[in-house]
Amino acid sequence: MSQSVLLVMDMMNDLIHPDGPNGTTYAPIIARRAVIENTRKVIAKARAAGVRVGFVRVGFSADYAQCPPNSPVFSAAPKRGLFKLGTWGTEVHAALEPQSHDLDIVKHRVSPFYGTSLEPTLRALGTTQIYMTGVSTNGVVHTGVREGHDRDYACVVVEDCCAGISDEEHHNAIACMRRFAQIQNADEVAFVP
Repeated sequence: MSQSVLLVMDMMNDLIHPDGPNGTTYAPIIARRAVIENTRKVIAKARAAGVRVGFVRVGFSADYAQCPPNSPVFSAAPKRGLFKLGTWGTEVHAALEPQSHDLDIVKHRVSPFYGTSLEPTLRALGTTQIYMTGVSTNGVVHTGVREGHDRDYACVVVEDCCAGISDEEHHNAIACMRRFAQIQNADEVAFVP
């Protein structure tokens, strides 16, 4: 069994689908950067090498009990009906073809680790290296790298499988993460079975 895991984070309809609520913000940047196509390529490489794929999604129950009311990121979610678990909006974009055996990690904050089953799952799998992709680069990916680093995981960011709400936010986050992770592109990633 591989000691690596590929995490595909927040690549869900509410954030990235052209018909979703962020169809005019994230969706054009993701299309221009070919993030979905690059992520599909990396997922296929991971599966071919026997590397576990995990999808991390932000989501709240129907009553938004877990939603922090003072958060600049999440406080508008209840009013706008965003990130409600069990809806189309919190489903992973269909083009990424999630499989039944993939990990499904639900989070209630920016971090993929905070209050989730991610770390116990990684430990149980014997994971030592995490490949990270997703939206946003300066949100879940950056936070995941910093926290993964401090939990002693070797982290790799697949840069062309990430996007921020602007090119500037994306590039700034990548520059910061270079201290804590390797930065690769989809074509460079070579999973070891």
